[in-house]
This record gives sequence, C-alpha cells and structure tokens, in this order.
Amino acid sequence: MRAGEEVPNRQDAGTAGGIVCVGNFIVDRIHTLSYWPEQGSLAHILHQDMGVGGGAANVVTDLASLGFKGRLSVAGALGDDRDGAYVRDRHAALGIDIAGLRILDGQATAHTHVMNVPGQSRTFFYHGGSNDLLTDDLIDPAAFAASGHRIFYLGYLMLLPALDRKDASGSSGAARLLKAAREAGLTTCVDFVSSEDPAFADQVAVALPHCDYVIVNETEAGRATGVAVRDKSGTLLLSAVEEAGQRLLDGGVAQGVVIHAPELSIWLSPDKAPVITPALAVDPAAIVSPVGAGDAFCAAVLYGLHEGWPIETISAVAHRAAVHCLGGATATDGIPDMSILLAEI
Repeated sequence: MRAGEEVPNRQDAGTAGGIVCVGNFIVDRIHTLSYWPEQGSLAHILHQDMGVGGGAANVVTDLASLGFKGRLSVAGALGDDRDGAYVRDRHAALGIDIAGLRILDGQATAHTHVMNVPGQSRTFFYHGGSNDLLTDDLIDPAAFAASGHRIFYLGYLMLLPALDRKDASGSSGAARLLKAAREAGLTTCVDFVSSEDPAFADQVAVALPHCDYVIVNETEAGRATGVAVRDKSGTLLLSAVEEAGQRLLDGGVAQGVVIHAPELSIWLSPDKAPVITPALAVDPAAIVSPVGAGDAFCAAVLYGLHEGWPIETISAVAHRAAVHCLGGATATDGIPDMSILLAEI
C-alpha cells in the first residue's frame, strides 16, 4: 500500500471472505553494501532501510498492497519491546486485524540484519526471539473461520522451531495447527524457508498431509524431497522440479504444489497436467533488492486462489508481483494494485 492511500475498513469485510497469515514476524534491518568483504575486511554501508519481514508479515502486507478486498488478519508471537510495537503498528496502519499477535513477556521480537549487495544474492543474520516460541496452542483457526476467513497461510516452516519440532507421537505443532485449520473449513497454504537443516525433509513431511497448497521455491522443493533440481553448473532441471513437486503431492498435499524459480514456475495438481509459466526477463540493474520476491509471488497466488481464478492467470500475475518487488528496497516495497498486474498480462 502506498503512502497517502485510504486504509480500507477490513473489519466489516467478512462477506468478502478473508485470508489469515500465520507465522514469522521479523523486523528487518536492511544494509546495502558496497561489496561483500572478506573476513577481517571492511565494506561501506551505502544505505539502510527498516521494515517488517517474515513469511506471514510479507505476504499479508503484499496482499494489502495488491488491494485485496476481504478481511486480512495475522497471528503469531511478538516480544514486549519496541520492535514488537513497530510490527503491530505497521500492520494496524494497513487495516489488518492484529488481535492474533500474542505478546510474550520478557522476550525479544525476532529480527534480522539483511546484507544486500546490488545484483547479488542477500545474506541474513537472524535472531529468532519470539518466533522461536510460537506454538499451536497460541492460535485458534476456528475463530478465523467463524469470522469469514477462507484461507489459512502458514510461513515459514523450518523457521518456527516450536511448530517444526516433531513430538513423541511423530507429529508436530505445525501438523496439529494445519489439521485444526482444515477441520475448521479453512484452505491451508504453506511456505518453507530455504534452510539447510538436515531435518528439513523429515520435519516438513509430517505437515504435508494437512496442506491444501504448498507454495515454495525450487531450492525448498528440492530440500523437502531430496531431489537435486539444478545440475552442477546451476542449470534448472525441469524434470527434477516436476519430480520434486510430485513427491510433495505424494506426501499428502491435497490440491496443488506451486514451485517458483527465477526461470519459471510450475503448478502441479493431482491428476492434471503441470502448468508451466516462464518468468519475466529482469534487467539486473533494475534490481534494488531480491528480498521478499518469493513472498510477493506467494501473496499473488493466495489472492488468485481466494478469488477462484484460473491457474494460468494466477501464475502470470504472481510472476509480475515478484518482478515489481525486486525494484523495492525492503521485502514489501514496490507491490502495485492487482489491477495493474492484470493489465500487464
């Protein structure tokens, strides 16, 4: 949402449905560097920005910027500190219902120092804080269903340790939370983080049977399934991406797996042919920061799913949302109204 725009009253939007975004809420401090230094060397910070990041925060903010007309709500855990107040204020200013954000006494709000070198990938230094303490008993999916929400987004798995961790029964907090959401009548959509945790595939697997949709990048799909999706030169292997998506479906994902990469996206549904959409060409000089592009893609997918659009339309606008995000300094800058994305198709 751009400065000066009227904030919609989403509290009375129940008849228009709604999306609740659950999971990571992180204060991002983004440092643009002159170059990436060797150990013991110095690099200049050319510019600094501050924003709110994390899967749930980015996606819900992008949905607001896209002009989503239904109710938007958030649920997660914050610390009782200045950063927590900043997160609450930023979301409330967009007309987002923040009642589901729990304040944990004596805890720090999660925060990240993002090191960005223009034209290169970014590096994150992360403190989990309150995010690490988010458990399924802090969230009531049935309450969101009762207030008219249709979609329950959870992100990121593998960056919410109290939800990711398997218990003695072989289940996890994430699995229980997603199961409760589906039983309440919500459509569950999940995103992962690009973690190198050796337990990645094992912990993700227990949540898959409770997912209606999984929306991830090619790296996350590969780590969740053990499939190498790129060759040694870095070339994307389309057949391997399809195999990874099929393995996620076989693992229990009910309605669809959406895998996005810089080259393309692929949407796999049970008993249907995959839908492959080429990505848009992007001038590297136009990229201010790659932070949040995947979340922008995901937000557009959720918007389209909520509205019942064809897969081809959803995929096309999702790629365009990601491209617009690349031109912004923070994870949620640069996202236009959905009408603009539709006009670009």
